[in-house]
Amino acid sequence: MKPPWQLVETLDARRFAEVRHAAIFEGCKWDAQVEDVCTLSALPLVLRAEAWRELTVLAEKLAAETQAAETAILQSPRLFKKLGLPWSLRRRLTDPEILVRRSRHAHLIRFDFHYTTDGWRISEANTDVPGGFNEASGFTKLMAGHYDSLAVSGDPAAGIAGMIDAALGRPGTVALVHATAFTDDRQVMVFLARRLAARGHKPLLLAPDHLRWEDGRASVATDWAQEPVDFVFRFFPCEWLPTLPRRCGWRQLLGGSATPLCNPASALISQSKRFPLVWGELPFRLPAWEALLPKTYDAQEALARGRAAEALVFKPAFGRVGDMIKMPGLTTEKEAAKINRSLRRHPKLWIAQEKFGAVPLAGPQGDVYPCVGIYTLNGSVIGAYGRISHQPLINHLAQDTAVLIAPDAVQQNPNPNSDNETIRTLQTVGA
Repeated sequence: MKPPWQLVETLDARRFAEVRHAAIFEGCKWDAQVEDVCTLSALPLVLRAEAWRELTVLAEKLAAETQAAETAILQSPRLFKKLGLPWSLRRRLTDPEILVRRSRHAHLIRFDFHYTTDGWRISEANTDVPGGFNEASGFTKLMAGHYDSLAVSGDPAAGIAGMIDAALGRPGTVALVHATAFTDDRQVMVFLARRLAARGHKPLLLAPDHLRWEDGRASVATDWAQEPVDFVFRFFPCEWLPTLPRRCGWRQLLGGSATPLCNPASALISQSKRFPLVWGELPFRLPAWEALLPKTYDAQEALARGRAAEALVFKPAFGRVGDMIKMPGLTTEKEAAKINRSLRRHPKLWIAQEKFGAVPLAGPQGDVYPCVGIYTLNGSVIGAYGRISHQPLINHLAQDTAVLIAPDAVQQNPNPNSDNETIRTLQTVGA
Protein backbone atom coordinates (compact mmCIF):
# COMPACT_ATOMS: atom_id res chain seq x y z
CA MET A 1 0.00 0.00 0.00
CA LYS A 2 1.52 3.30 -1.10
CA PRO A 3 1.53 5.81 1.76
CA PRO A 4 -0.28 9.09 1.06
CA TRP A 5 2.42 11.25 2.64
CA GLN A 6 5.76 12.83 1.80
CA LEU A 7 8.31 13.85 4.41
CA VAL A 8 9.88 17.29 4.38
CA GLU A 9 12.31 18.83 6.79
CA THR A 10 10.94 20.21 10.04
CA LEU A 11 11.02 23.99 10.09
CA ASP A 12 14.08 25.14 12.05
CA ALA A 13 13.59 26.63 15.51
CA ARG A 14 14.17 30.26 14.51
CA ARG A 15 11.74 30.25 11.61
CA PHE A 16 9.17 28.26 13.53
CA ALA A 17 9.32 30.77 16.39
CA GLU A 18 8.50 33.49 13.85
CA VAL A 19 5.61 31.44 12.45
CA ARG A 20 4.27 30.73 15.93
CA HIS A 21 4.43 34.42 16.86
CA ALA A 22 2.57 35.38 13.68
CA ALA A 23 0.02 32.59 14.22
CA ILE A 24 -0.81 34.01 17.65
CA PHE A 25 -1.06 37.67 16.69
CA GLU A 26 -2.13 37.50 13.05
CA GLY A 27 -3.86 34.12 12.94
CA CYS A 28 -5.64 34.39 16.32
CA LYS A 29 -4.10 31.13 17.57
CA TRP A 30 -4.29 32.20 21.21
CA ASP A 31 -4.12 28.70 22.70
CA ALA A 32 -0.67 28.01 21.26
CA GLN A 33 0.32 26.23 24.49
CA VAL A 34 -1.70 23.62 26.40
CA GLU A 35 -0.12 22.38 29.63
CA ASP A 36 3.52 21.70 28.62
CA VAL A 37 2.72 21.10 24.96
CA CYS A 38 3.05 23.52 22.06
CA THR A 39 -0.18 23.05 20.13
CA LEU A 40 1.45 23.89 16.78
CA SER A 41 3.69 21.45 14.91
CA ALA A 42 6.87 22.55 13.15
CA LEU A 43 6.46 19.59 10.79
CA PRO A 44 3.79 20.08 8.11
CA LEU A 45 1.68 17.16 6.96
CA VAL A 46 2.36 16.82 3.23
CA LEU A 47 -0.17 14.89 1.18
CA ARG A 48 0.64 13.47 -2.23
CA ALA A 49 -1.45 15.09 -4.94
CA GLU A 50 -3.30 11.87 -5.73
CA ALA A 51 -4.16 11.40 -2.03
CA TRP A 52 -5.56 14.94 -1.87
CA ARG A 53 -7.70 14.29 -4.94
CA GLU A 54 -8.99 11.07 -3.38
CA LEU A 55 -9.90 12.82 -0.12
CA THR A 56 -11.66 15.59 -2.03
CA VAL A 57 -13.84 13.08 -3.89
CA LEU A 58 -14.64 11.12 -0.73
CA ALA A 59 -15.51 14.23 1.31
CA GLU A 60 -17.85 15.59 -1.35
CA LYS A 61 -19.63 12.24 -1.60
CA LEU A 62 -20.04 12.20 2.17
CA ALA A 63 -21.37 15.76 2.16
CA ALA A 64 -24.01 14.97 -0.47
CA GLU A 65 -25.16 11.90 1.44
CA THR A 66 -25.24 13.81 4.73
CA GLN A 67 -27.53 16.51 3.37
CA ALA A 68 -29.86 13.96 1.80
CA ALA A 69 -30.01 11.95 5.03
CA GLU A 70 -30.69 15.00 7.22
CA THR A 71 -33.57 16.03 4.95
CA ALA A 72 -35.07 12.54 5.06
CA ILE A 73 -34.75 12.32 8.86
CA LEU A 74 -36.38 15.74 9.31
CA GLN A 75 -39.39 14.22 7.56
CA SER A 76 -39.34 11.23 9.94
CA PRO A 77 -39.45 12.71 13.49
CA ARG A 78 -39.89 9.23 14.97
CA LEU A 79 -36.12 8.78 14.39
CA PHE A 80 -35.13 11.78 16.55
CA LYS A 81 -35.21 9.83 19.80
CA LYS A 82 -33.02 7.06 18.42
CA LEU A 83 -30.41 9.71 17.59
CA GLY A 84 -30.27 10.72 21.24
CA LEU A 85 -31.66 14.21 20.61
CA PRO A 86 -33.08 15.84 23.77
CA TRP A 87 -36.85 16.33 23.93
CA SER A 88 -36.56 20.12 23.90
CA LEU A 89 -34.98 19.88 20.44
CA ARG A 90 -36.98 16.94 19.09
CA ARG A 91 -40.31 18.72 19.37
CA ARG A 92 -38.97 21.91 17.80
CA LEU A 93 -37.34 20.17 14.85
CA THR A 94 -40.85 19.32 13.63
CA ASP A 95 -41.34 22.98 12.61
CA PRO A 96 -42.24 22.78 8.87
CA GLU A 97 -40.32 26.01 8.18
CA ILE A 98 -37.06 24.14 8.81
CA LEU A 99 -37.63 22.02 5.70
CA VAL A 100 -39.08 24.88 3.67
CA ARG A 101 -36.08 27.15 4.31
CA ARG A 102 -33.40 24.46 4.40
CA SER A 103 -32.01 25.25 0.94
CA ARG A 104 -31.51 28.92 1.87
CA HIS A 105 -28.96 28.12 4.57
CA ALA A 106 -25.29 27.23 4.17
CA HIS A 107 -23.93 23.88 5.38
CA LEU A 108 -20.34 23.67 6.62
CA ILE A 109 -18.99 20.21 7.55
CA ARG A 110 -15.59 18.84 8.55
CA PHE A 111 -14.97 15.13 7.96
CA ASP A 112 -12.09 13.74 10.05
CA PHE A 113 -10.06 11.26 7.98
CA HIS A 114 -7.45 8.80 9.27
CA TYR A 115 -5.12 6.66 7.19
CA THR A 116 -5.49 3.04 8.27
CA THR A 117 -4.39 -0.45 7.31
CA ASP A 118 -7.55 -0.55 5.17
CA GLY A 119 -7.02 2.85 3.53
CA TRP A 120 -8.85 6.04 4.45
CA ARG A 121 -11.49 5.91 7.17
CA ILE A 122 -13.37 8.62 9.06
CA SER A 123 -13.84 8.76 12.81
CA GLU A 124 -16.68 11.29 12.67
CA ALA A 125 -18.21 14.25 10.90
CA ASN A 126 -18.36 17.65 12.57
CA THR A 127 -21.59 18.90 11.04
CA ASP A 128 -22.85 21.13 13.84
CA VAL A 129 -20.10 23.67 14.63
CA PRO A 130 -16.88 22.56 12.91
CA GLY A 131 -13.94 24.67 14.02
CA GLY A 132 -10.22 24.92 13.32
CA PHE A 133 -10.35 27.21 10.32
CA ASN A 134 -8.14 29.85 11.93
CA GLU A 135 -5.40 27.19 12.06
CA ALA A 136 -6.39 25.70 8.69
CA SER A 137 -6.28 29.11 6.97
CA GLY A 138 -3.92 31.27 9.04
CA PHE A 139 -1.28 28.88 10.40
CA THR A 140 -1.23 26.79 7.22
CA LYS A 141 -0.54 29.83 5.03
CA LEU A 142 2.28 30.93 7.35
CA MET A 143 3.90 27.48 7.16
CA ALA A 144 3.45 27.24 3.39
CA GLY A 145 5.50 30.40 3.01
CA HIS A 146 8.58 28.36 3.97
CA TYR A 147 7.94 25.46 1.56
CA ASP A 148 8.02 26.97 -1.92
CA SER A 149 7.21 23.86 -3.94
CA LEU A 150 4.16 22.87 -1.86
CA ALA A 151 0.61 24.17 -2.12
CA VAL A 152 -1.83 25.03 0.66
CA SER A 153 -4.85 22.74 1.01
CA GLY A 154 -7.39 25.47 0.37
CA ASP A 155 -8.49 28.34 2.61
CA PRO A 156 -11.63 27.56 4.67
CA ALA A 157 -12.00 31.11 6.04
CA ALA A 158 -11.86 32.56 2.53
CA GLY A 159 -14.42 29.99 1.40
CA ILE A 160 -16.79 30.99 4.21
CA ALA A 161 -16.35 34.70 3.53
CA GLY A 162 -16.91 34.15 -0.19
CA MET A 163 -20.09 32.20 0.54
CA ILE A 164 -21.42 35.10 2.63
CA ASP A 165 -20.51 37.52 -0.19
CA ALA A 166 -22.53 35.42 -2.62
CA ALA A 167 -25.46 34.98 -0.23
CA LEU A 168 -25.83 38.72 0.39
CA GLY A 169 -24.61 40.16 -2.90
CA ARG A 170 -23.39 43.25 -1.02
CA PRO A 171 -21.58 44.15 2.20
CA GLY A 172 -23.81 43.37 5.17
CA THR A 173 -24.04 42.90 8.92
CA VAL A 174 -22.92 39.40 9.92
CA ALA A 175 -23.62 38.01 13.39
CA LEU A 176 -20.85 35.65 14.53
CA VAL A 177 -22.74 33.80 17.26
CA HIS A 178 -20.58 31.83 19.69
CA ALA A 179 -19.93 30.99 23.33
CA THR A 180 -18.22 34.27 24.14
CA ALA A 181 -16.72 33.06 27.43
CA PHE A 182 -14.56 30.42 25.73
CA THR A 183 -11.22 31.64 24.37
CA ASP A 184 -10.86 28.76 21.91
CA ASP A 185 -14.21 29.71 20.34
CA ARG A 186 -13.56 33.44 20.48
CA GLN A 187 -10.29 33.15 18.58
CA VAL A 188 -12.00 31.42 15.66
CA MET A 189 -14.68 34.10 15.45
CA VAL A 190 -12.21 37.00 15.70
CA PHE A 191 -10.20 35.47 12.86
CA LEU A 192 -13.30 35.14 10.68
CA ALA A 193 -14.42 38.66 11.66
CA ARG A 194 -11.16 40.07 10.31
CA ARG A 195 -11.66 38.26 7.01
CA LEU A 196 -15.21 39.54 6.70
CA ALA A 197 -14.25 43.12 7.60
CA ALA A 198 -11.57 43.05 4.87
CA ARG A 199 -14.38 42.33 2.37
CA GLY A 200 -16.46 45.26 3.56
CA HIS A 201 -18.87 43.39 5.87
CA LYS A 202 -19.72 44.50 9.39
CA PRO A 203 -19.03 41.51 11.67
CA LEU A 204 -20.61 41.48 15.14
CA LEU A 205 -19.18 39.15 17.79
CA LEU A 206 -22.27 38.00 19.69
CA ALA A 207 -23.63 35.49 22.15
CA PRO A 208 -26.89 33.84 20.99
CA ASP A 209 -28.92 35.73 23.59
CA HIS A 210 -27.89 39.00 21.93
CA LEU A 211 -30.19 38.15 19.03
CA ARG A 212 -33.86 38.98 18.74
CA TRP A 213 -36.23 37.62 16.10
CA GLU A 214 -39.32 39.08 14.47
CA ASP A 215 -41.17 37.21 11.71
CA GLY A 216 -38.17 34.92 11.43
CA ARG A 217 -35.68 37.73 10.83
CA ALA A 218 -32.74 38.39 13.12
CA SER A 219 -31.64 41.63 14.71
CA VAL A 220 -29.17 42.45 17.45
CA ALA A 221 -30.19 44.08 20.72
CA THR A 222 -27.21 45.02 22.89
CA ASP A 223 -25.82 48.10 24.62
CA TRP A 224 -23.40 48.63 21.73
CA ALA A 225 -25.56 47.68 18.72
CA GLN A 226 -29.24 47.68 17.80
CA GLU A 227 -29.74 46.84 14.14
CA PRO A 228 -30.99 44.19 11.69
CA VAL A 229 -28.70 41.28 10.89
CA ASP A 230 -28.21 40.12 7.29
CA PHE A 231 -26.49 36.78 7.99
CA VAL A 232 -25.98 34.59 11.07
CA PHE A 233 -22.91 32.38 11.38
CA ARG A 234 -23.60 29.99 14.27
CA PHE A 235 -20.60 28.70 16.24
CA PHE A 236 -22.60 27.74 19.33
CA PRO A 237 -23.27 24.00 19.88
CA CYS A 238 -26.86 23.06 19.18
CA GLU A 239 -27.30 20.93 22.30
CA TRP A 240 -26.58 24.03 24.42
CA LEU A 241 -29.37 26.08 22.81
CA PRO A 242 -32.18 24.88 25.15
CA THR A 243 -30.29 26.38 28.11
CA LEU A 244 -30.77 29.88 26.69
CA PRO A 245 -33.53 32.31 27.72
CA ARG A 246 -36.69 31.98 25.65
CA ARG A 247 -36.59 35.70 24.79
CA CYS A 248 -33.59 35.24 22.47
CA GLY A 249 -35.67 33.08 20.11
CA TRP A 250 -33.00 30.40 19.74
CA ARG A 251 -35.50 28.08 18.00
CA GLN A 252 -34.98 30.10 14.81
CA LEU A 253 -31.38 28.85 14.75
CA LEU A 254 -32.66 25.32 14.12
CA GLY A 255 -33.29 26.34 10.52
CA GLY A 256 -36.67 28.07 10.45
CA SER A 257 -35.02 31.49 10.21
CA ALA A 258 -35.80 33.78 7.28
CA THR A 259 -32.34 35.29 7.82
CA PRO A 260 -29.76 33.03 6.14
CA LEU A 261 -27.72 30.85 8.50
CA CYS A 262 -24.55 28.82 8.58
CA ASN A 263 -25.12 26.22 10.00
CA PRO A 264 -28.79 25.55 10.73
CA ALA A 265 -28.83 23.68 14.02
CA SER A 266 -30.75 20.82 12.41
CA ALA A 267 -27.21 19.65 11.60
CA LEU A 268 -27.27 18.04 15.05
CA ILE A 269 -29.01 15.11 13.32
CA SER A 270 -25.80 14.00 11.62
CA GLN A 271 -23.57 15.34 14.40
CA SER A 272 -24.97 12.64 16.66
CA LYS A 273 -22.64 9.64 16.81
CA ARG A 274 -25.86 7.59 16.76
CA PHE A 275 -26.51 8.74 13.20
CA PRO A 276 -25.51 5.33 11.72
CA LEU A 277 -28.16 3.60 13.85
CA VAL A 278 -30.97 5.06 11.71
CA TRP A 279 -29.46 4.42 8.27
CA GLY A 280 -31.45 1.22 7.86
CA GLU A 281 -34.69 3.20 8.14
CA LEU A 282 -33.88 5.64 5.33
CA PRO A 283 -35.38 5.14 1.85
CA PHE A 284 -31.90 5.06 0.29
CA ARG A 285 -28.37 3.86 1.00
CA LEU A 286 -25.38 5.94 2.11
CA PRO A 287 -22.54 4.09 0.34
CA ALA A 288 -19.73 6.56 1.16
CA TRP A 289 -20.65 6.67 4.86
CA GLU A 290 -21.02 2.88 4.97
CA ALA A 291 -17.59 2.38 3.41
CA LEU A 292 -15.68 4.96 5.44
CA LEU A 293 -17.16 4.91 8.96
CA PRO A 294 -16.32 1.88 11.11
CA LYS A 295 -19.27 -0.32 12.02
CA THR A 296 -21.30 1.38 14.75
CA TYR A 297 -23.59 -0.19 17.35
CA ASP A 298 -25.84 0.91 20.16
CA ALA A 299 -23.46 0.66 23.13
CA GLN A 300 -25.89 -1.28 25.32
CA GLU A 301 -26.69 -3.78 22.58
CA ALA A 302 -23.02 -4.29 21.74
CA LEU A 303 -22.22 -5.21 25.34
CA ALA A 304 -25.32 -7.39 25.68
CA ARG A 305 -24.33 -9.39 22.59
CA GLY A 306 -20.90 -10.04 24.06
CA ARG A 307 -18.84 -8.15 21.51
CA ALA A 308 -15.21 -7.99 22.61
CA ALA A 309 -14.75 -4.71 24.46
CA GLU A 310 -11.07 -4.54 23.44
CA ALA A 311 -12.14 -4.26 19.78
CA LEU A 312 -14.59 -1.41 20.43
CA VAL A 313 -14.32 2.31 21.00
CA PHE A 314 -17.10 3.85 23.13
CA LYS A 315 -18.20 7.40 22.32
CA PRO A 316 -20.89 9.75 23.67
CA ALA A 317 -23.52 10.77 21.14
CA PHE A 318 -22.50 14.42 21.38
CA GLY A 319 -18.90 14.32 22.51
CA ARG A 320 -16.41 16.86 21.18
CA VAL A 321 -12.61 17.31 20.97
CA GLY A 322 -11.99 13.64 21.75
CA ASP A 323 -13.49 14.02 25.22
CA MET A 324 -15.02 11.05 27.10
CA ILE A 325 -13.87 8.46 24.56
CA LYS A 326 -13.09 5.00 25.88
CA MET A 327 -10.39 3.43 23.74
CA PRO A 328 -8.68 0.17 24.73
CA GLY A 329 -5.15 0.69 25.99
CA LEU A 330 -5.38 4.49 26.04
CA THR A 331 -8.12 5.55 28.44
CA THR A 332 -6.98 5.83 32.05
CA GLU A 333 -8.70 3.74 34.73
CA LYS A 334 -10.14 6.87 36.32
CA GLU A 335 -11.59 8.11 33.03
CA ALA A 336 -12.86 4.63 32.12
CA ALA A 337 -14.71 4.39 35.44
CA LYS A 338 -16.36 7.76 34.75
CA ILE A 339 -17.39 6.62 31.26
CA ASN A 340 -18.72 3.31 32.58
CA ARG A 341 -20.94 5.15 35.06
CA SER A 342 -22.38 7.29 32.27
CA LEU A 343 -22.88 4.20 30.11
CA ARG A 344 -24.92 2.55 32.86
CA ARG A 345 -27.02 5.65 33.59
CA HIS A 346 -27.57 6.89 30.03
CA PRO A 347 -26.98 3.94 27.67
CA LYS A 348 -29.02 5.48 24.84
CA LEU A 349 -26.63 8.42 24.67
CA TRP A 350 -23.64 6.25 23.74
CA ILE A 351 -22.40 4.20 20.80
CA ALA A 352 -19.78 1.49 20.34
CA GLN A 353 -17.65 1.65 17.22
CA GLU A 354 -15.30 -0.95 15.82
CA LYS A 355 -11.69 0.10 16.23
CA PHE A 356 -9.73 0.76 13.04
CA GLY A 357 -6.01 0.21 12.63
CA ALA A 358 -4.59 3.71 12.32
CA VAL A 359 -1.19 3.70 10.63
CA PRO A 360 1.42 5.81 12.45
CA LEU A 361 3.89 7.91 10.53
CA ALA A 362 7.56 7.53 11.35
CA GLY A 363 8.44 11.20 11.67
CA PRO A 364 11.69 12.84 12.81
CA GLN A 365 10.64 12.80 16.48
CA GLY A 366 8.95 9.42 16.61
CA ASP A 367 5.67 7.95 15.45
CA VAL A 368 2.70 10.26 15.09
CA TYR A 369 -0.92 9.62 14.16
CA PRO A 370 -2.37 12.19 11.77
CA CYS A 371 -5.97 13.28 11.35
CA VAL A 372 -6.92 15.24 8.23
CA GLY A 373 -10.16 17.17 8.62
CA ILE A 374 -11.62 17.98 5.20
CA TYR A 375 -14.05 20.93 5.11
CA THR A 376 -16.96 21.01 2.71
CA LEU A 377 -19.18 24.06 2.25
CA ASN A 378 -22.47 23.44 0.47
CA GLY A 379 -21.01 20.18 -0.80
CA SER A 380 -17.65 21.43 -2.13
CA VAL A 381 -14.24 21.05 -0.48
CA ILE A 382 -12.75 24.35 0.73
CA GLY A 383 -9.72 23.22 2.75
CA ALA A 384 -8.21 20.95 5.38
CA TYR A 385 -7.33 21.03 9.07
CA GLY A 386 -4.51 18.79 10.25
CA ARG A 387 -3.75 17.39 13.68
CA ILE A 388 -1.14 14.92 14.86
CA SER A 389 -0.81 12.99 18.10
CA HIS A 390 1.64 10.50 19.57
CA GLN A 391 -1.32 8.22 20.29
CA PRO A 392 -4.21 7.01 18.08
CA LEU A 393 -6.69 9.11 20.07
CA ILE A 394 -6.85 12.66 18.71
CA ASN A 395 -7.91 14.88 21.61
CA HIS A 396 -7.20 18.33 23.08
CA LEU A 397 -3.51 17.47 23.46
CA ALA A 398 -3.01 16.83 19.72
CA GLN A 399 -0.92 19.34 17.79
CA ASP A 400 -2.25 21.40 14.91
CA THR A 401 -0.26 20.86 11.74
CA ALA A 402 -0.33 22.57 8.35
CA VAL A 403 -1.74 20.34 5.60
CA LEU A 404 0.21 21.01 2.40
CA ILE A 405 -0.07 19.36 -1.00
CA ALA A 406 2.86 18.03 -3.02
CA PRO A 407 2.62 18.44 -6.80
CA ASP A 408 2.36 15.31 -8.94
CA ALA A 409 6.05 15.53 -9.77
CA VAL A 410 8.10 17.56 -7.30
CA GLN A 411 10.61 19.65 -9.23
CA GLN A 412 11.86 21.76 -6.33
CA ASN A 413 13.22 20.78 -2.96
CA PRO A 414 10.73 21.81 -0.22
CA ASN A 415 13.39 21.73 2.52
CA PRO A 416 13.33 25.22 4.05
CA ASN A 417 16.62 24.76 5.90
CA SER A 418 18.97 23.35 3.28
CA ASP A 419 19.23 23.55 -0.51
CA ASN A 420 20.97 20.17 -0.78
CA GLU A 421 18.64 17.88 1.16
CA THR A 422 16.38 15.81 -1.08
CA ILE A 423 12.79 14.96 -0.31
CA ARG A 424 12.39 11.69 1.51
CA THR A 425 9.27 9.62 1.32
CA LEU A 426 7.59 9.46 4.71
CA GLN A 427 7.73 5.82 5.70
CA THR A 428 4.74 4.36 7.48
CA VAL A 429 4.85 1.66 10.07
CA GLY A 430 3.20 -1.47 8.74
CA ALA A 431 2.70 -0.11 5.22
